[in-house]
Amino acid sequence: MIRNGIDVSEWQGDIDWSRVDADFVIIRAGYGREISQKDKKFERNYSGTKSAGIPCGAYWYSYAVSEEEARREAAVCIEVLKGKQFEYPIYYDVEEQKVFALGRDKVSSIIEAFLSELENAGYYAGLFMSAYYLTNYTTDYIKGRYVVWVANYDVDKPTYSGSYGMWQKSNKGSVSGISGNTDLDECYADYPRIIKEAGDNGFAKPTDNTVDVTLEINGQLYGGTLTKI
Repeated sequence: MIRNGIDVSEWQGDIDWSRVDADFVIIRAGYGREISQKDKKFERNYSGTKSAGIPCGAYWYSYAVSEEEARREAAVCIEVLKGKQFEYPIYYDVEEQKVFALGRDKVSSIIEAFLSELENAGYYAGLFMSAYYLTNYTTDYIKGRYVVWVANYDVDKPTYSGSYGMWQKSNKGSVSGISGNTDLDECYADYPRIIKEAGDNGFAKPTDNTVDVTLEINGQLYGGTLTKI
């Protein structure tokens, strides 16, 4: 099943979430490695999606040029996300040319530093990059280790040949309740189920309320599963 969503940041201004029609929303939580770089509309957008009943995830825009800077970005991102629940992954947004200039292995090491910190904090972590840079500036390990959200515009499908769970297909969408252009996305994975079952992103891991039983009645064995009610 394809789910159609959007991603937003402070650049979309004050969104009227009661008018937004989307299956999911990915919200920018912030950028860089200082708490002052929290997205100015993050709290408003988060509460807006919750009030509208729209499942959401988040992303953090990176400027890190070392593993240490990436870990500092992760620490601030985690602080911003604390106490909230996200049905979709938390993505690391890597787009800066100064980062790509470091080469594939260094870029991949920086990505690993950020995403491993997110995972250690209990978040379902993913990577957002354009198809070209994802193909040429990340190792096979990174591409296979983390869920991918790929950006690729003006094509029928992404040119990226690896696996991906989400596709940012346009930056010129028109959405009710939002002034100006909005990024449009497609999602192919059931992230709400995956994340809730794993107990990630602020959700408690479900307890097993079933038990397998075997009964002997009049010399005959009967088996089945009972569910706690």
